[in-house]
Parts: sequence; structure tokens; C-alpha cells
Amino acid sequence: MAIKLYDSLSREVRELRPPHPLGAFRFYNCGPTVYAPAHIGNFRTFVINDIIRRLLELEFGASNVKHVRNLTDVDDRTIGQAQKEKRPLAEITKKWTDLFHADCASLNCIPPHVEPTATGHICEQVDMIDVLMKKGNAYRSADGSVYFKITSFPEYGALSRIKERELKITNSAFDADHKDDVGDFALWKAYKPAEDGDVKWTGPQGAAEGRPGWHIECSAMIKKHLGDTIDLHTGGVDLLFPHHENEIAQSQCCNGTTFARHWYHSEHLLVDGGTMSKSKGNYYTLGDLVTRGYSPMAVRYALLAGHPRKQLNFTLDSLHAAESALTTLRAYRATLPFTGTASDVFTPVFAALEDDLNTPAALGALFTIVNRRGGDAGSGSFDRVMFALGLKLDAPAAPTTDIPALVKALAEKRWAAKQAKNFGEADSLRRDLAAVGWTMLDSKTEYKLEPLKK
Repeated sequence: MAIKLYDSLSREVRELRPPHPLGAFRFYNCGPTVYAPAHIGNFRTFVINDIIRRLLELEFGASNVKHVRNLTDVDDRTIGQAQKEKRPLAEITKKWTDLFHADCASLNCIPPHVEPTATGHICEQVDMIDVLMKKGNAYRSADGSVYFKITSFPEYGALSRIKERELKITNSAFDADHKDDVGDFALWKAYKPAEDGDVKWTGPQGAAEGRPGWHIECSAMIKKHLGDTIDLHTGGVDLLFPHHENEIAQSQCCNGTTFARHWYHSEHLLVDGGTMSKSKGNYYTLGDLVTRGYSPMAVRYALLAGHPRKQLNFTLDSLHAAESALTTLRAYRATLPFTGTASDVFTPVFAALEDDLNTPAALGALFTIVNRRGGDAGSGSFDRVMFALGLKLDAPAAPTTDIPALVKALAEKRWAAKQAKNFGEADSLRRDLAAVGWTMLDSKTEYKLEPLKK
């Protein structure tokens, strides 16, 4: 069978083409902006991308897949957080990158083959902007910034189907003083001391010192690590416009060829029937849910319960159901005989996954087989299904009370700061602990860590 996914550009379900004869299947998904903990809405997208990665490996072979996921470590939000905390940008982004990696590991997401950062690819971004200016697709503004001229790319809007009038309305809230057209977007932002602090680099030819715009980073990193044309580009539906639309424009104008052969977008996650909001009390990180007693595997299972291209309503009740389902799967596996021979018993599960990533249908087919407890299923064929879904059944049904490594490291650093009477740093580290869901209780000779009460 072949993997078929909805293509956001053509608006139809299409088969993923096999990898290029001279290389691997080139797969890119947009990663997090590392200025705060990723929430479960973010992780819905990352878990879905992990399923795609696993299916690609099963279809084409692990050695024939190359997966790249970026880290946005310089933008308005990361710089704003560094300014707010009066700490270096790299220190802020490393802290949240480490937590993101820990959360991905807990959710059993396979790491990408390459995980480039925006700050590590400034030269590549500047080079692309120079090319776009030379080709007439970009221009310098009065303040030394550089903007992409969307009128130079007639195909602009094909992905999002946005029309010129809608584009102007969408962008009307943005400062257009330095733009030729309200729809043009920033490739390079001129340095502003009050906003940027000490974050700046040498810009493209003739431009001011500053930093890259958000959109150009993905194009530059894709070009370096995957080439001018990739096989699959994915992300959340919130990135479809303007981020992915802008990626297409700047990449195709720079490289002169098709940017991505296939586009796939997953839908938003709702919580308790509405959007996530801290003021509503329904904003969850993985750490929040673990401290409430739920296992990361239950969170992963719950995030797979709805079709990725439809909004999923996440509730705490869905986590209870997920824990129960995992218990059933563990018990079922324990009854299976060992066999190294693949079985066709689980063909309906893979058929659902390969048909536009229909995860709820796949889970339904799986439990039909489990409840029947018949056929010639063996542990080897069942484990192949668990690999595709990314479900680790050797994990306990309920999480342990172990303190995460990041929390321990922050606590030790805070304790050392307090002993050195560096109370400003100690207070800052206490806020870091609170941000990841923990509090630190001090005595004269020791400290105690406890999860924050909800």
C-alpha cells in the first residue's frame, strides 16, 4: 500500500511519491518557537508529524527518509522574553529547547535527523535575501529593512487561496510606513535598540544591521539541509498563512523551481470545547498533565483520537479513556505468542493510517482486532502497529512521581544562587520552576520540590 495524504495546495488527497532515486524522501516540519513551554496544541501537530515520520520509514525504509525540523530561536517573542527577564537570548532559548526535547522524548517522538536553529543559519538567510534583491523580488526600505515584493510573484496566495482584498485587510493592522505595499513582508528587520537589546547581525548588502524576519529562516534551512525542492512540508493549519505562503514565494523566486511537492496541515486542538487560554484555566502543557497524574503515553493516545484534519476536543475525561485503552493494549500484548513473521491481521490498521492519516479509524480497527482476540497475530506484527502509532506499552499505566531532569537542574542552580546570596538570580530561577509547573520549598539546610497545585 502507499501513503496518501491531503495536499493543502491541490486540495485533494494524493499519494506521497517515493524518494528521489539519488537520495532520501525529504520531509520538513516547522518546529517550536522556544520562548516558553510548548502546549498540548503544539504537541498535537508534533505527534501527527511523528506518525508521518514512522509511516515513511515503514514505507520507504528508515535509511531512505531525511527529516528536518527547525527551532525558531530568534523572533519578536524570544527577544521579548529575553528583554523581560534581562537574560541573554541564548540562555532563554536553551532552557525552553531543553524542555521541548524532554517533552518530545516523553511523548516518544522520534528526533529529526537535523534540527537547525535560526541563529545558526544567519549567513544562509542573508545569502537568500541578497539573491532576492538582485532578482528584483525584494527591496530595501528607508530604515534599512528588506521586504519581499509580493507583486513580483504572481502565484502568491495559491496555497491559502487568499485574495488581494483579503490580503490587504489581513495586513492592515501592520505598520506599512516602510513598505511599498501593505501585503509585502519582512525578510530582514533593521535593528531597534529599545526592542532588540544586543540581538543583531550584519545584514544583506546595503541593508542595516538587524535580524532576519520569521519566514526566511525555514526557506534558508530547507535549502541548506534538503535542497531546493522537498517532498513533503507539514505544519499546523495556523502556519498555512502567512508563514507557508511566504515560504513558497521567497523560495521559488530565489531557487527558480518548485519548493514543495506536497503540503499537509493539521487542525487546531480545542480544550473543553473552546480555545486554550490561561484565563479560562484550560491551558495545558505536558508537564501540567503529568503533575495531575496522567502519563505521557495517555496524552499521546488522546491526541490521536481525532482525525488530524479536523478539530479535536481535548478533555481530561479523554485522558482517563486513553489510560484505560493503554491498559487493554498491554494486557492484549501479554497474550500474544512471539513471532518474527509479519501478519496481515493488522492490515486494516495500516490501511486507515495510510488513507490520509485516519488515526481514529486506525484505533477503531485495532480495538476490533484486540476485542476479537482471534487470527494469527503475533507480538512481532503487533509491535509493528505500536511503532507506527508511537505507543510505548512498557511504560507504567500511571506516571511516577520522579522529578524531571530539567526541574532538578533548575532547582540545584537556584539553591546554589541562594547560598551565594545572589537573590535576584534565585528569584528568576524560581519563576522558571513555576513556568514548568513546580515550586521549591526552602529550609536552612535543604530544599523540597513539589508540583504546583492547579
